Amino acid sequence: MSSDRYGPDVLSGATSHHRQRPRSRPQAAEPGLVVEDVTSGFVGAVVHVEKSGGQHVVVLEDRHGRTRTFPLGPGFWVDGEPVILAAPVAATPTTPARTASGSRAVAGVRARVARGSRIWVEGKHDAELVEKVWGDDLRIEGVVVEPLDGADHLVDAVRAFAPGFDRRLGVLVDHLVPGSKESRIAAEAVRAAPSGTVLVLGHPYVDVWQAVRPERLGLRAWPTIERGTEWKLGVLRALGWDTTDEHATARAWARILGSVRSYADLDPALLGRVEELIDFVTA
Repeated sequence: MSSDRYGPDVLSGATSHHRQRPRSRPQAAEPGLVVEDVTSGFVGAVVHVEKSGGQHVVVLEDRHGRTRTFPLGPGFWVDGEPVILAAPVAATPTTPARTASGSRAVAGVRARVARGSRIWVEGKHDAELVEKVWGDDLRIEGVVVEPLDGADHLVDAVRAFAPGFDRRLGVLVDHLVPGSKESRIAAEAVRAAPSGTVLVLGHPYVDVWQAVRPERLGLRAWPTIERGTEWKLGVLRALGWDTTDEHATARAWARILGSVRSYADLDPALLGRVEELIDFVTA
């Protein structure tokens, strides 16, 4: 026994009862919804809805990648039922429950007046990464992040800042590993201020770029660069990225930073250090 979704054939002879034609129901044309146009028989997934010639149309793509455009309204089937396709209703923007750092978002709170305490990072890229992930938290806490342009002059900068217990200083340093130049500078910087007023922490990477999980850029791991080669330039060459002009590094960093959505895209070696510095300067 077979059935015809379009209704009984009026020429097939008498039937014991009349089959009622199914009524069309409203259906939002959400992306990915599989739809059949009754008139042409074209079956495809909704790609998007747009306005053309003063009316809303839906673009469908079939399994072979071919696309066709149809006016919204009646004349479609979804899952064997007639529907009236309509433009999807735009979702009402909602306030995120969490910030990019994973903290609970606080709605309607104005940025706090900046504290006397500061967090210093080595360079512009470090500052931009910290801002992207922890910016909401820092504004509420009134903490300003400032780039140092390298750690070589950290000791002199600490003395000029004149830290105190109401004016603490947290410093994030690249490549802070035992026996390194950076570790010696960090120790001297702490000794240059009253005890408990300066905290210098760091991550083990040559550059903060490496704190971004390589998977976010489609990599298995960050490339290893030979000593004596400028690290960023070596990375660009190893990845096959453009190195033809002086803006190549800036373009690469924009690409890397753009891949970061939240704290989950960063290595724990950086996450813990930044959180500890924030706690230190806000204590």
